[in-house]
Parts: sequence; structure tokens; C-alpha cells
Amino acid sequence: MANDKMMAQISEKGGFIAALDQSGGSTPGALRLYGIPDNAYSGDAEMFRLVHEMRVRIMTAPAFTGAKVIATILFEGTMDGEVQGKPTPAFLWEDRGVVPFVKVDKGLEAEKDGVQVMRPMPELDALLTRAARLGVFGTKMRSVINLASKAGIAAVVAQQFEVAGQIRPAWADAHHRARSLDQEPGQDRGGSHPSRGIDQASRGRA
Repeated sequence: MANDKMMAQISEKGGFIAALDQSGGSTPGALRLYGIPDNAYSGDAEMFRLVHEMRVRIMTAPAFTGAKVIATILFEGTMDGEVQGKPTPAFLWEDRGVVPFVKVDKGLEAEKDGVQVMRPMPELDALLTRAARLGVFGTKMRSVINLASKAGIAAVVAQQFEVAGQIRPAWADAHHRARSLDQEPGQDRGGSHPSRGIDQASRGRA
């Protein structure tokens, strides 16, 4: 199964994990570094279109293969998009040998006790369902520790484990439903890429 190969690559192979998961808040800065000023676009839709084009250029570059880049973390909009006519996760794995992950957090709360915990994720289950249908291998979520605060670090760890506990059964259920749909003839699979079954826990990191 493809997931066995993905697991082996993540577990055993050396290389980089590319972060292509800038969200709305950090995207303008990423575009500026890429040479696109703020006045070159108007509104979020155009901004996300430009950043997707930027990411497509990165993902289709000759050097962007599993030989050096073992995995990449995708923003959900990039995950839902296409590269050369394929769903992005399918292109990454089938054409480049790069394992796809998806960023599931919605950004950070204001700092408290020296840390920033994650904002609520009310649409997490729906995101996991889409990711499973598209063949995404795992998830990423980020918290920030700014100070050696016992209370703050405890809050970060508790939240990471709490959300991972939500992701694990939802992820397994999403992949089970994806496999069931793929086995039904005539179903619209939302792209040409078959889903990849996986029951591993979230691979999110604090």
C-alpha cells in the first residue's frame, strides 16, 4: 500500500520537510519575499491564487523530489488545489515521491504564561475528511513556547494531546469512509487520486 511506503519514507529516510502551509496571516509576507508586493493583488481570493501559483512553481521544480524533500506540509487551500491537472497530494506522492501532510491548526492565541496555544478548530473533522479523500498522510499543528514557563508548557502539551486525541479517531474514520466510497462504482471521488488508508495517529508537533 502507498501508506506503507509513506510511513517507511517518513520513519527511515533522511531529507527535508518543506513547509508550504502559510495561512492568510503570513501569506502577504511570503508573497513579498517572493517579489510580489501587496498592491499587486486585491482581496484574499487573488492572494491565495498567487500563493498557490508560487507553490506550484516550487513543487514542479526539478529539485523538488523525494530524493531530498521527504515530505511537505500543505495549507488546506493548497491541498484542495491542483498541480498539472492532479489533486496536489496526488501530484506530490505519485509524481514527485513527496509525502503530503496538511496543516490543521487555525493559528495561535495571544501569548499567555509565556506560550501561545492554538485557536479553536471547529471545522477539524471536515478538514480531515477532505484530507483523507485526497490521500494526505498526516497532520501538522503548531504551538509556540516563548518562555520556560511551567504552567504555559503544561498548557501547550495538554492541548496538543487533546487535539491529537480528537484527530486519531476522526482520521481513522475519515480514511475508512474514504475507502468505502472508493469501492463503490460511480462515486465522485473529488479527483483522480484514490484515497490512502491509514490508521496512524496525527503526526503533529508542538
